[in-house]
Amino acid sequence: MAGGEGKAEAGEGQAAGWTPAMENESLSNYLLVVCAALSLGLIIWRITTGLQKYIRTVTSLTNDTQRYFARPSTKFAWIKKNLLYAPMFRKRHNREFQLSSAINVGTLPTRFQFLFLLGYFATNVAFCVIHIPFAESYTDACKQLRNRSGTLATANMIPLFLMAGRNNPLIPLLGMSFDTFNLMHRWFGRIVALEAVCHTFAFWAASAAGGSWAKALNTTVSVPFLFYGFLATIAFVAIFIQASSIARHAYYESFKLLHIGLAALAIAGLWYHLSLKHLSAIKWLIPVIPLWAGDRFIRVVRLAYHNFGRGGTKTLVEALPGNAVRVTVTMARPWSFKPGQHAYLYMPSISFWQSHPFSLAWSEEAEELSSDKLAMNRQDVLALRKTTMSFIIRGRSGMTNTLYQRAAAQPDGRLMTTCLVEGPYGGEHMMDSYGTVMLFAGGVGITHAVPHVRSLVAGFANGTVATRKVVLVWIIQSPEHLEWIRPWMTEILSMDRRRDVLRIMLFVSRPRSTKEIHSPSSTVQMFPGRPNIETLIGMEAEQQVGTMGVTVCGPGALSDEVRQAIRRKQYNSSIDFIEEAFSW
Repeated sequence: MAGGEGKAEAGEGQAAGWTPAMENESLSNYLLVVCAALSLGLIIWRITTGLQKYIRTVTSLTNDTQRYFARPSTKFAWIKKNLLYAPMFRKRHNREFQLSSAINVGTLPTRFQFLFLLGYFATNVAFCVIHIPFAESYTDACKQLRNRSGTLATANMIPLFLMAGRNNPLIPLLGMSFDTFNLMHRWFGRIVALEAVCHTFAFWAASAAGGSWAKALNTTVSVPFLFYGFLATIAFVAIFIQASSIARHAYYESFKLLHIGLAALAIAGLWYHLSLKHLSAIKWLIPVIPLWAGDRFIRVVRLAYHNFGRGGTKTLVEALPGNAVRVTVTMARPWSFKPGQHAYLYMPSISFWQSHPFSLAWSEEAEELSSDKLAMNRQDVLALRKTTMSFIIRGRSGMTNTLYQRAAAQPDGRLMTTCLVEGPYGGEHMMDSYGTVMLFAGGVGITHAVPHVRSLVAGFANGTVATRKVVLVWIIQSPEHLEWIRPWMTEILSMDRRRDVLRIMLFVSRPRSTKEIHSPSSTVQMFPGRPNIETLIGMEAEQQVGTMGVTVCGPGALSDEVRQAIRRKQYNSSIDFIEEAFSW
């Protein structure tokens, strides 16, 4: 009777038209709906905060006190302190964990990032096991788990490949950095790899139930569609291992090429696996290919447009003190400049096919590069389209060290070479709506701060920004590092009304003698040692004008210090925190 009842229930289920395959498809749709809903929520948040900043800017143009905007919102302050700005535990977020000077195991996500990733991981686990009859039939459970995990892994590849692109449309829409999407890309990739492994082992377990594990393995490599799927799983597992922080940092030059090759192998293997047996599931894979190919195509087009024609690009590399170089690229075509942008540099003579991201430190109009002097003396450059891009690159290892050694080996320390610029990217976080702006920079992180300083000083003189106070805090190891930005800072210091808005504080952490430390003026001060970050922020918060915006770009320890100080001040005044970082 029990068997008859089971058959009757199965018949009723089939009559209703609901099958495990339909449930797998439905759950995959739900998974993508979750991603779409979260994106829509963030877009609404982006629009709301954008309107708020616009209203704040317009309202503050003729209001020097901006007292209303300096008041904190208690509820929003709690959210920023305990969720948006909070590290996962106490303080550490951007400071890397290093087992030794050669072994790097990465960084920790913020509390908000961790909760999102944990929730998404838990959702995938729940979707993999829901309605699977583990207690009824071992073989049926393995078969359903096999199909479910394989379908979810394929569906997850859509957001996985979307997040990997440099031209990801969600970056400007959501106002999130490429660094954040890079973090999510890594964890979505791990979820896909785990689901692919689950899919493979579930198949082996189901096959071994009616035979043996040896027979199941032999079937995997002898049947074409199974072999292609197994090949895709191997590629995912290889990426899982190869993309770990230790391997990624130790072999970065070869990491990207191997990563791309393994990803292409995974897509090809999965495509043949699905097309030969599971044609209905291939619809999840179809969007992945244009996402990847479209991003590559746009990158090639941008690269060609900005670097070829009209004589092409011309690049000057100047060796500077402190193992650094200043790279100035005269572009083939003009482009629009915004503070906070970065670009990827291809230098075939230094690193043949690798591209590396660098913050854009300066840009202006220049007809050509001169062997004697660069044209850097125009104060109206902000209102014009630019033809040059300038970067400061610190020589550490690999490509950057080779670049410095090549330039330093020249008789005059100046090297003319070939450089292709891809970009620029970024520039979503403008500081125009803040009455008080503090910019913290450590070492070469000054490249992120300098464009913001120039833009805000010019905007203050023109009456087009809400900013009334700009404080630049730069921590360097030696006074000779001032040479990195001397021509640009000279131009900024000569700008109209600069003294009314800008104050610069230089901290030399390793001075050779106290004679090196001297303050040129009351608005440009130099101090020995490292700054007390919380004290500096507290001093400005006591007398802040309007909402305070604080940015940081530099070593992870500095970023974590600034983050902690900002969190502690949330209930005292309205303070926003923006961190510029490139995790890789």
